[in-house]
Amino acid sequence: MKKIFIVLLVYICASFIMAQSDVSKRGTTAAEFLCIGQGARSMGMGGAFTSVVKDASGLYWNPAGTAENEGTNIFFDHTEWFADINYNYVAGTYKIPGFGTIGMSLTFSDVGDIPVTTISAPAGTGETYTAKDISFSISYALKLTDRFSIGFNPKVIYQSIWKTSATALALDMGVKYVTPFDDAVLAMSISNFGQKMKLEGNSTIILYDGDLTTSGNNDKIPANLSTDEWALPLLFRVGVSYAPWNTTLNRLTLAADAVHPSNNYEYLNVGAEYTYNDFVSIRAGYKSLFLKDSEEGLCLGFGIKYGLVGNIVLNVDYAYQDFGRLDYVQKISFGINF
Repeated sequence: MKKIFIVLLVYICASFIMAQSDVSKRGTTAAEFLCIGQGARSMGMGGAFTSVVKDASGLYWNPAGTAENEGTNIFFDHTEWFADINYNYVAGTYKIPGFGTIGMSLTFSDVGDIPVTTISAPAGTGETYTAKDISFSISYALKLTDRFSIGFNPKVIYQSIWKTSATALALDMGVKYVTPFDDAVLAMSISNFGQKMKLEGNSTIILYDGDLTTSGNNDKIPANLSTDEWALPLLFRVGVSYAPWNTTLNRLTLAADAVHPSNNYEYLNVGAEYTYNDFVSIRAGYKSLFLKDSEEGLCLGFGIKYGLVGNIVLNVDYAYQDFGRLDYVQKISFGINF
């Protein structure tokens, strides 16, 4: 199985290097916040998480993974992003015996108030505005066999800035298969398949002078600035994971995700996680391998799993990701299973 895993990883790497195009797709989609991964455990593993995920963060990575979660899982993730922007992710799943796993998730930004400045008032007009990114989803996952799971995650996406806003509907889909080869896992997911977004609102209303060369005409005709429609960032992921060392006290998991985005070049995420006694975990990974001009790179993290009262289990995870010239970002996640 080790040879199969290595051959598959080398094949994916080679395929992605050959697939690189000279045409950049950066800046061609809306709702870029949908590309920010959810969960400190996933970040610590470099985003190689499509085939690993089992908790409620799977509503972001691969909804099929939530089919393996027993009982109830509540998950909270906080991301300290750039420019004092924070993102929060709240999700929950509940397994209904004989039916499947249902779940809900909410992602929202925290930008704060921004002063309004103009050419005539560069120090500020006394007004403030803000920007909002919100995504809400309801999911369903089902184990078709003891080794094969599917999942669906329809969602509503909302963005606003100043007095304009846009809304779209989208769907995430995923599958997960535990192979008979030493329980290695293969998975695939498609995220953000849906409508285009178009900002509309009072901010696009202007007063227009139809003829600047003529005096005495109506130079304050109400008009609307036209805005374009922008597609959502469609993400196609293929993941593989394998535990070459799996005993009662020690478990080492290796994982790799090949990612084909609609708004960038193809890239590869790789990561590893070592867990001792099902209690403490350390993680390392590298994000965006083979991605041209990427500022992303090394990822590190750790986590603790602690049993509380009865069957209640608490998971606490932290992750750090190097972002090159943009410095770094941090994540902290909390999960409760019962």
